[in-house]
Amino acid sequence: MATPLEMLQKVQDKFSDNILKTSDRLGEATVSIERDCIVDLMNFLRDDTDLAFDFLMDLCGVDYLEMGGFERFGVTYHLYSMKYNHRIRVKAFIPETDPKIDTVSHLWHAANWAEREVYDMYGIGFNNHPDMRRILNPDDFEGFPLRKEFPAEGIGYRDNFEKIERLGAQ
Repeated sequence: MATPLEMLQKVQDKFSDNILKTSDRLGEATVSIERDCIVDLMNFLRDDTDLAFDFLMDLCGVDYLEMGGFERFGVTYHLYSMKYNHRIRVKAFIPETDPKIDTVSHLWHAANWAEREVYDMYGIGFNNHPDMRRILNPDDFEGFPLRKEFPAEGIGYRDNFEKIERLGAQ
């Protein structure tokens, strides 16, 4: 079983040209990378016998507007090894001008719906995804609700819904 520092060193040795930052805080390994190597890195993390990250626990989008990320958007992956009981967090950074990254749904089927949710909420597309379409919002919904510039009050979409009065309400 590899320690967080050993995990990060293995990743650093193999992907040094694409690594933006690594950290080991409180025993949690985190690697921040450029988006172009996401599939190669995830393949390595899954298939390396010393790491064996066989479970994608979570995948989520982030809007770093005014927060000082490497790029405007990011996708964060949380991986777990059932064999070794260790975890790693991978952060891939995505520019606002081209909000796309390659899918990892062929590596972990659990990524399918999570990637669709990130697309629906942040507008980050996933190249080669088998079914890239909205999953939470209606198909005709305009905008991406979890982007920082999306108005907190919404865009008036609910104004057209029929209001249902509760019986006995006073």
